[in-house]
Amino acid sequence: VQLQASGGGLVQAGGSLRLSCAASGRIFSIDDMGWYRQGPGKQREAVASITGGGSTDYADSVKGRFTISRDNAKKTVYLQMNSLKPEDADVYYCNADIVVLGATFELLNVWGQGTQVTVSS
Repeated sequence: VQLQASGGGLVQAGGSLRLSCAASGRIFSIDDMGWYRQGPGKQREAVASITGGGSTDYADSVKGRFTISRDNAKKTVYLQMNSLKPEDADVYYCNADIVVLGATFELLNVWGQGTQVTVSS
């Protein structure tokens, strides 16, 4: 089971980017999904999360600018980032609680690889 993130890049301040993160593998179901970010020398911080039922939560610093959504059929979570600021520049990571079915059901917490977001002022 793995998460593949994409969509990072370079954007001017005030611009927008859309991150995507697709899950693959022997997946039975996906519960909570979320996005985190981490800069050099900083702790990884939660940016946004979405439950299996679609309830969302955001860090105060991104409320009103970022929107998290998911497509359960595609096993994908998105992060629409608008009005980007230089302080939003970081490596963004997706995370998900994934239920896999082998001999038994097992809940895994899976991280995707990071995708770099750079915001020029």
